[in-house]
Amino acid sequence: MKPPGPGSKAASAERRITSATPLPPRASLIRRHLRFGWWTILIFLTLGLALEIMHGFKVGSYLNVSNETRRLMWTLAHAHGTLLGLLNLAFATTARVLRGWPESRQRFASAALLGATVLMPSGFFLGGLFIYAGDPGLGIVLVPLGALLLFAAVLLTAFALKHFNCEAD
Repeated sequence: MKPPGPGSKAASAERRITSATPLPPRASLIRRHLRFGWWTILIFLTLGLALEIMHGFKVGSYLNVSNETRRLMWTLAHAHGTLLGLLNLAFATTARVLRGWPESRQRFASAALLGATVLMPSGFFLGGLFIYAGDPGLGIVLVPLGALLLFAAVLLTAFALKHFNCEAD
């Protein structure tokens, strides 16, 4: 079987995908969350592997009782980052099927979710990087900001479900 020639439908589709024409806003948003979600999952699964390695090699700066706060903060960073990566994938899927979702609300929910995905795990990680007498470091202040953004993104997405029509597809 010979590969598709320059005039075939497959080659035509390939040119359309790789061309420099910009994607429509909705398609761009979906693509952004798919990429961001998968890369976020990869990063935080790698962080989880690093935590397991430190545990396996009995690294004192991670396992000592005096570093319990660090261990907790870094575990929370890993868990929240991984779950927020999955939530980005769910958001991309939801945005794809909600054709009537007003673009301005969709963009705000998107930005809020992206912000939450960065701020929450970063806050936990930085909070564990520098600990003071058993308390997390100053980076922990990013967590409530990220939580507010996450709440806004989820609320807007839940409200947008009124635009869902399963017969439309």
